[in-house]
Amino acid sequence: MKLNWGTGIVIAFIAFIGFILFFVVRMSTDDRVNHDLVTEGYYKAELAYQKEIDAEKNAKALSEQIKINKTSEGLLIAFPKEMEAQRPNGMVSLYRPSNKHLDFDLPISLSNSHLLIPDKRLLDGRWDIKISWQYQGKDYLHKESIRY
Repeated sequence: MKLNWGTGIVIAFIAFIGFILFFVVRMSTDDRVNHDLVTEGYYKAELAYQKEIDAEKNAKALSEQIKINKTSEGLLIAFPKEMEAQRPNGMVSLYRPSNKHLDFDLPISLSNSHLLIPDKRLLDGRWDIKISWQYQGKDYLHKESIRY
């Protein structure tokens, strides 16, 4: 059987479409690729976003900002010294964009206006840190991305 150029073009299109479909099916069924939303309650969290904006404004209005430093013992979070008298209560959330199984939350328990997250809890790579706390009836929020 003799093939002309029209038949060759049709065969090339069919081969290309088959190639693309193969990769679409392979990527959508692969267990190593995670197609989840960023957070579990994404839409519910979106409704409370204005409260987060107000809490971030409160944190930026402080005389001293939160400082996050990497030390040999782990990650040291230094709160403003003005909060030493009354201990703030809240939560530190560490989010790992590459693996949700590494995410964890810690309650804020200060010693000399510092909070230490042990080195054994953190792997090398990017971490998104969200520190939310209450102090004297006001909500505060600090967000930062670091490379550990």
